[in-house]
Amino acid sequence: MTARVLVLGGTGEARRLAAALADRPGLHVVSSLAGRIADPLLPEGEVRVGGFGGPDGLAAWLRREQVDMVVDATHPFAHRMTTSAARATAEIGVPFLVLRRPGWQAGPGDNWHWAESVPAAASLLADLGERVFSTIGRQELAAFADLDAHWFLARCVDQPEPPLPRRLEIILDRGPFTVDGERRLLRQHRIDVLVTKDSGGDMTAAKLVAARQLGLPVVVVCRPPAPDVPVVETVEEAVAWLETLVATRPHAG
Repeated sequence: MTARVLVLGGTGEARRLAAALADRPGLHVVSSLAGRIADPLLPEGEVRVGGFGGPDGLAAWLRREQVDMVVDATHPFAHRMTTSAARATAEIGVPFLVLRRPGWQAGPGDNWHWAESVPAAASLLADLGERVFSTIGRQELAAFADLDAHWFLARCVDQPEPPLPRRLEIILDRGPFTVDGERRLLRQHRIDVLVTKDSGGDMTAAKLVAARQLGLPVVVVCRPPAPDVPVVETVEEAVAWLETLVATRPHAG
């Protein structure tokens, strides 16, 4: 009997997981995207787009679709989705795994300043420089809206909505980025300080290397705490977790 797997996606890891599972016997995979990006990169296989309506809505959807396993491969800062999925799967007894890439680690030559939130990051800027490069995404730029003494360069996938900083230039782009390209960008806009989230991964890490090379401070927003559930860091580990569950199902074989 085929096992139905829901992959909560939107990341490169989620797309790689869907690809890795596409031809696996005994598995039917549905990838779910939140629908917040106008032109998302779609994974292989069946895809649904849109929210579930909180943990109760997700639990009802899982029951209705007879889902056997859930892998949360959302962005490390998609805290609400992860929390909802943990509650919904616990409520109905569906195995749940979080696939989360490792966070970034400061190295020699880095000048990092950790912040517990985006508003906390905004409060650090007064002592670090006037010209700010923000890569926190479009949804939380409001935290900088009152910082009229600063000039912001914000890179987003989609156009942000007000409230926004008064002195703002927007770049619409998505990774992967190169160190050379990021260094040119920082120099071209005479950036004093970079603000980013601890997203981890290689696709957007080039900006950190470029900032180090140019001696620029970096404000790094900490990840939200993960729920008390199984967590793996690689697609291969997630595939192994799923295969073990399939092999040990009572009706397997």
